[in-house]
Amino acid sequence: MSLYDYEIGRGYASQDPPFYALIQAAMRGADTRNGVLLRNAFPATWDELQARYNAPGGLLAGETSLDELARRRRALADEQPETDSSRSLKED
Repeated sequence: MSLYDYEIGRGYASQDPPFYALIQAAMRGADTRNGVLLRNAFPATWDELQARYNAPGGLLAGETSLDELARRRRALADEQPETDSSRSLKED
């Protein structure tokens, strides 16, 4: 590992990405030797990465896209009745 690698790793760690996001990113960018090591250490992650790579939009059977989930959350939030504590003081 070089100082450059170390500093880049610090930058990623400061963003607090999910562990498996880092592992799959490492798998995508690994050379042959390191790819084998990662596949052997995380076989289920490798299998899922391959499945998602070959699936339209990375979606596996029965999954909903992140955009669709966000749209549903917004719609649910819009349907929630306003409570007294959620009103601003200007409305009183």
